[in-house]
Amino acid sequence: MSGLKKIVIRIGDVALEAELNQSQTSQMIWNALPLEGRGQNWGDEIYFRIPVDAPPENAVATVSKGDIAYWPPGNAFCIFYGPTPASEGDEIVPASPVNIIGQVTSDVEVLKDLKMPETVRVEKGM
Repeated sequence: MSGLKKIVIRIGDVALEAELNQSQTSQMIWNALPLEGRGQNWGDEIYFRIPVDAPPENAVATVSKGDIAYWPPGNAFCIFYGPTPASEGDEIVPASPVNIIGQVTSDVEVLKDLKMPETVRVEKGM
């Protein structure tokens, strides 16, 4: 078995495929799946609170387009698809450092057309 775990992120009519990395945080989230909550926007980030309480783990202050992350201060699952209010230029900056837990393997551009709040569901993929 490869180390990457496949998940599906459903937001409204959109389904994104993604892979979780091998971090302890992503393992905690995998064990908690399926997860569901009301997604909110913060710039080009969708986030929602989840029942996982993980400490910072190799937390980073900038992320890449398509990164999925866990935000420790808010116990939140985050999907980044562009600049946030904290960004300067094209850099993608979370509100504070996040634990990268994986990467969306689908095209994240479709998220730009979604209107929040919307229910976000994260489940194990095939």
